[in-house]
Amino acid sequence: MTTVDSTVSATDAAIGATDTATGGGMCCQCGRPLGDSPSPDFCTENCQNVWRATNATTEPGHQVLDRVRDFVARFNVFPSQHCAPMLALWYAHTHAVDHFYVTPRLILSSVEPGSGKTRVLEVAQFLVRAPEMTFSATTPALFRMVNDGPITILFDEVDTIFTAKSGGNNEDLRGLLNAGYKRSATVARCVGDAKAMKVQRFPVFAPAALAGIAGNMPDTITTRAITVHMQRRRDDEEVEEFWEEDVEAEAAPLREQLAAWIETVMDKISRGRPDMPEGVRDRSAEIWRPLIAIADAAGDHWPATARAACSHFVAVANVDRNGGGLRIRLLSDLRDLFTTRGVTELPTAEILAALCDLDEAPWGDLDGHGKTLDSRRLAKELKPYGVTSKNVRMPGGGVPKGYRVDGDGGLADAWSRYLPASATSATTAASQVTGVADAERVADTNATTATTHPPPPSACSG
Repeated sequence: MTTVDSTVSATDAAIGATDTATGGGMCCQCGRPLGDSPSPDFCTENCQNVWRATNATTEPGHQVLDRVRDFVARFNVFPSQHCAPMLALWYAHTHAVDHFYVTPRLILSSVEPGSGKTRVLEVAQFLVRAPEMTFSATTPALFRMVNDGPITILFDEVDTIFTAKSGGNNEDLRGLLNAGYKRSATVARCVGDAKAMKVQRFPVFAPAALAGIAGNMPDTITTRAITVHMQRRRDDEEVEEFWEEDVEAEAAPLREQLAAWIETVMDKISRGRPDMPEGVRDRSAEIWRPLIAIADAAGDHWPATARAACSHFVAVANVDRNGGGLRIRLLSDLRDLFTTRGVTELPTAEILAALCDLDEAPWGDLDGHGKTLDSRRLAKELKPYGVTSKNVRMPGGGVPKGYRVDGDGGLADAWSRYLPASATSATTAASQVTGVADAERVADTNATTATTHPPPPSACSG
């Protein structure tokens, strides 16, 4: 039996309708004839909403969050196992944001385009409350949309509005995004014509997810945010195809389950005073409070999962992730150097000398006035990719600073994500130098494994 048949049969049983084919169908909610309603179950949209609210079956919070987490992880490879759980909690908080005093900004950054930031927003729009997906909304328009809320701002390519190239004249928008993380905040503006000018205070409190290339986001926004440093997928990392109409249909019951469960725990989470992980205080504790309160209400593994995610994101919050096209050239030249020499480690001094000797390369004259690439600039350019210098042991017994291909802080991961596959690889070259003293990277690169769940049956079928 099809879903439609099941729904009609359930409706008939519930209200005693006997002949829907001849116009005898009755509304599931009020019992009146359906008339010319396009719905086979309800005479009006209001009746449909009332019926769903009355008959909704609320599932346990941990199961709902598990499903949202797994759904999100199907369409992106994230840089950490903590990302998908955090996103599930952030999406959940948009349905309860009116009961919190703070809404953390969500920033999706990357050092290069094509790292999955937009895809995260495309999935999010089907899970958050009242989504407003935008690329270039004017500041006055955004003020009014927030004022007329509720709204969840999903702002793609937001980095472009804060660059020097755009003129930097976006203080109003910066002010909205800065102040709007706190419920009490308003922005005062003069409205009306010259003869009837008056001051109007616009509420600016609204959840906001902001995606852009790293390095251009103002610090005043990033300090109020949970930041995910997205990475380009390697060739061996797979995600599901994103067919928007299919994703929308499958996400709809998830969003309804999320909103329905949040409604049942609204009082608990709004009054919650969750314990924070060790070392999380002040602004960090403030922005994480809503998410951890929701996790505590969900129970099962979520309290521990949320606190682990909190510790992770707070730990990496100050990592410089600036990006630029010149860095791709640097990664490429480094891969050629290591591959040609057949080594997996090189001292920094040798790397700099080799790079500056390359014909038609920029490293011997970075500014057009003879400034060469030095160790400080090399470290700064590689840091956004998670590449750091290490001690390398030389055949003669010296232990200078240098760079490695493999291991934590090595070059191999960045090469696999941001450079086309090459015929040869330095990772397979015979090592001529023994490494010393690895340091643990702050961020891990575990992809989250996804599972799928079928949507629940519709309307009157239960």
